[in-house]
Amino acid sequence: MPSLRTISIAALAGLGLLAFAGPAAADRIRNPTAVFAGLDKITGRIISFEVAVDETVQFGALQLTPRVCWTRPPTEAPQTTSFTEVDEVTFSNEYRRIFTGWMYAASPGLHGVEHAIYDVWLTDCKGGTELVVDPKEPEAPVAEEPRRPRTTPMLPRRRSRRFPWRATSSRASSGPGR
Repeated sequence: MPSLRTISIAALAGLGLLAFAGPAAADRIRNPTAVFAGLDKITGRIISFEVAVDETVQFGALQLTPRVCWTRPPTEAPQTTSFTEVDEVTFSNEYRRIFTGWMYAASPGLHGVEHAIYDVWLTDCKGGTELVVDPKEPEAPVAEEPRRPRTTPMLPRRRSRRFPWRATSSRASSGPGR
């Protein structure tokens, strides 16, 4: 009959194998839908809305187009990100790009869109099942270049015109005439 110590060691080894069987730290899930929240500062209403990736939706005078929406697997620390483009539609029906960049659901105050009338921030990504594994490149050793001998002769240190006893380098002499 196996001892308690043998059983516990086998259990710990099995748990260790399960830990390595999960997704790597750089793995992420591609989601087809981004979920945003928008604040209308005039009415004070907050609206949550979903936008399909590469499609444009209008919120007030803003048009949002998420290009990609990533989440992490549930076994890792949550991190939801979206690369989003936001255009403002003016009264003369002109489009002006006011934001292009990454939005992070974990910090909406830092990575949201703050407009004079509307605020928009990412809250979640939905519907993803496609796990994207980032390829790991082997680290190549950095070869040092051989040092070449100095070809220019050393020039003498210049003296300051204002204080002739002070040299301009850090190894200056500390007195008049030295």
